[in-house]
Order: sequence, then structure tokens, then C-alpha cells
Amino acid sequence: MKEYDCISYQKSGFFSKLIVDYLDEKENLKSLYHRSPKIENFRLQIEEKKQNFPKEYRAILVSSLENQYQKIETSEATKSNIQSLSDENTFTITTGHQLNLFTGPLYFLYKIVSVINLCKKLKQDYPTYNFVPIYWMATEDHDFEEINHFNFKGKKISWKKDSSGPVGRLSTDGLEAAFELFEKELGAGNNAAYLKDIFQKSYLEHTTLADATRYLANELFKAYGLVIVDGDRSELKKIFAPFVKKELLEQTSFHNVNKTNEVLKQYDIQVNPREINLFYIENDLRERIVFENNEYKINNTELRFSDEELLSILEKSPEKFSPNVILRPLYQEVILPNLCYIGGGGEIAYWLELQSNFEENKITFPILLLRNSVLLVTQKQLDKVEKLNLSVSDLFTNQQVLVNNKTAEYSNLTLDFSAQKEFLKQQFVALYEIASQTDKSFIGAVKAQEVKQIKGLENLEKRLLKAEKRIHIDTLERILQLQNELFPNQSLQERKSNFSEFYLEIGNELIEKLIEELHPLKNHFSLITL
Repeated sequence: MKEYDCISYQKSGFFSKLIVDYLDEKENLKSLYHRSPKIENFRLQIEEKKQNFPKEYRAILVSSLENQYQKIETSEATKSNIQSLSDENTFTITTGHQLNLFTGPLYFLYKIVSVINLCKKLKQDYPTYNFVPIYWMATEDHDFEEINHFNFKGKKISWKKDSSGPVGRLSTDGLEAAFELFEKELGAGNNAAYLKDIFQKSYLEHTTLADATRYLANELFKAYGLVIVDGDRSELKKIFAPFVKKELLEQTSFHNVNKTNEVLKQYDIQVNPREINLFYIENDLRERIVFENNEYKINNTELRFSDEELLSILEKSPEKFSPNVILRPLYQEVILPNLCYIGGGGEIAYWLELQSNFEENKITFPILLLRNSVLLVTQKQLDKVEKLNLSVSDLFTNQQVLVNNKTAEYSNLTLDFSAQKEFLKQQFVALYEIASQTDKSFIGAVKAQEVKQIKGLENLEKRLLKAEKRIHIDTLERILQLQNELFPNQSLQERKSNFSEFYLEIGNELIEKLIEELHPLKNHFSLITL
């Protein structure tokens, strides 16, 4: 592997201290997860989940999925995976994502490729078992502003619409305008025609955002047997109803997660639990359930219920109860025979708050794996990287630091005055010795002179660096231009760009390359040449 092929997540500078410590398996975090993401640990995970996942849940899951897939063309690989979930030797690997317009940022693809490739790896190592890649659609989220747009070649394609209630139930009305804008930007060619067609069929020929997203994800990944799950289903919520009841009556997650957050207080806490971590949902309503004055109240509404009334609704209409970010992982692990959750840094951070709540509810905590991260580069960009003699770590370096480092590298002069400053400090040691033998006011004068001269050297150091930058300005500007191409707004490409920008250039080879080159159990940032 060439030097530019990868950089560790820990050294990339784009992950929090908590995630870096998790990847490094720091001792202080080991109580917060069940098993680390190593291939040998999956055997114990399989055995434990097999014992703890009821067979009757499998039949309900398969029936629900068959119902969800009724209206879309399903590949034989996906059909086979759905049917295999009836078998007690079949397990899932899961990722989840919001219903971003046209997949949103690039890492939507990386999450799904990670679960597909981990399933392949597990099948190689544990051939007597079956492993099904799952994409869990976040259909019950409500933050429309986060998902109503995507970026294409630096332009924002947005869906203008008023929104309330769970986003999965949103009507796709109004997406014609977004399609027209996208169509104009795409231009001509076979790949452009495919992108227009898949956008149109996803969003203009389906009535809800959940149906549109299922169609789109299925079209992109059906060849690899991806199974897409919508948890906003009455039959699946019915399985989860006992845990909802416990949450309502005992507020278990609030107490457990708060205890865990004490362990995590040296880090930035990702999410804080509420007393009740449930929403009450209808088509145009998604509001928190709160307990006040001995009754349950639906926030920002006039709805109020006694214990008996709310539990009666739960029994008859479990689909009206929606877990928030704290409880959604528990819901997922209750209804799926899941071994591992694959997510981004922020997701893994909040999962690390949850194990004690899983233990309280007697549900197996999944292995947590950081998704693959990728930097896509064209051959032309890669040629520039090599011509400019840049390393992969250079590309990930803060721009100011990068410019300073490269200026020092190109210069024939020593731009670091550390030796001169150290020599100066040694001269003042002798002056302090003299000052200690006379009036104390002289010590202050010596100190002031030392500070002044050190400051003078630092200013000279800065002026020399600035002068050398002017000499090498052309090369430095080419470096910054290249870095800005690869890191839009000095952020990760995968968090800003949409897959369509790259699909337009190389078509389905984009997904094929990701499937071929990404290795989910290796903690490095991959550079993939298009």
C-alpha cells in the first residue's frame, strides 16, 4: 500500500477525544461497551444474541419487511436475506441514517458499504451463519431543516416545505422544484440521465419521504442484498411495547444514562436523557411525553392522560409511541437479531452512554464500530499531490500549520529561532544572578528586558516566515487550492458533498470501488482514486 492510501482516524484530526480513546481502547471507557469491534469477538456476540433473541420476533420481523417491500422491485439477494431472517442462525449488521434528500452527504454511502462489507467478512470467518446488512431509516425524526437539502458542486439543492410530525410520513409534494434545479445542474450524458431518472422515480413517483428513501437506497444497493427497515410500524412497535411501558412508569433510561454520563464527564456529552425518552406521534404531530402533576401530558398540546389511559393507548396503538435518541437504539436491538451497530463518531459517542440501560432491560448491547471514512480524489488531483510532494497527513493538516510547515520545508533558511531564544535565555540567567545580589527593583528591569528581547526574536521569526512565504507563494497557493478542493470549507468532503457529483463522472463504478476497497475493521481514513 502506498503512503498516500490511508491515515489513521486518530491522526486525522477530525474525531473527538472520546472516539480516539474508544479506538485506542482506553481503560476508562471499557465499562461503557460490551465487546470491542474485533473479528474474534463476534463469536461470543453471536452466541449471546442467539440465546437472547426470541424466535417469534423473527416471524414478525420477516412479515413486516415483506409488507414494507411490497411496492418496490426487490433483488433476489435482498429477498433471500429477508427470508433468511427467519433462521435462528441469521444475524444482522446495522447502520442508520436520516432521510436526507437524495442521500444527503457522501457518508450515507460509506455507512451502508461498511455494513455490506462487514457481512461479507463475517461470512468468511463464520460460514455456518448468515449475516444481513441493514439500513435503518430514521423515519420518526422530525428535524426537517437537517434533511431537506443536498450539495451538488458547491450549490445547495433544497426542498421548500413546511414540516411537522415524523419526517418519514411527509408528503413528497413540492419536490418538483428541487428536481428541476438539479436537472439543470446535471447536464447531459448517460450518468446524468441515470441520476435524473432515479431522483424522479424516488421522489416524484412516491407519496411519502419514507417510501422515496426506501426506493432510492434499494436502487443503489439492491445488488448487495441490503435490507431497509422502517421502524415506524405498528407490528414492530408492539414488540417494543413492554419497554415503552417500563419507560413510562419507571423512567429507567433517565436514571441509567445519567449514571453513565458521570463516567463520561471528562468528555463532551453527546446527548442528555429526559425523564421520559418518548414522543407521542401522529401524522402531523411529534411531541414529547412529560409527566406533570400526576398525569401524562403531550408537550405543546392540550392532550393529557392518566396512567390507565396512556397504557390503554399503548396496548391498542403502539405506533403512537416513538423512542427518542436515547431509546431508539434499544428499540432497534429489541426487534433485530443484531450483532453490531456501525455509525459515525457522533453516533458512537451517544451509544457509549447507553450500555447500562441495555443491561437494565436485559437486551444484548451490540458491538460498536466506527464507519468507514473516505477521501475521493481524481487522478488529476492525485498527480498534483505527488507533484507537490504532499503526504496524506499534509492533506489533513490545518491550513495555517500546513502553509508554515511547507514554507519551512522549501526554505534554505532556518525559520525556527528556538536555538537563538534558548541562547538568549541563558544570557539572562547570568543577569538574574547579578540582580539577586543588588536592589530587588533591578530584577524587574532584567525581567522586562528579557521579555522584550524574546518578543523581538519572535517578531523577527514571524517576519522571516512571512518573507519566505512570499518567495514560495505560487507553490503554497497551489497546495491550498488543492486542499480546498478536497476539503470543502475546510471540512471533510464526506460531510459536504453528495454522491451524485462523483457518480456523474464514473457512474456505478463509484459504489463498486467502495465495495472493493473499503475494509470496515481497519481504523484508517481511505483515499480512493476515481
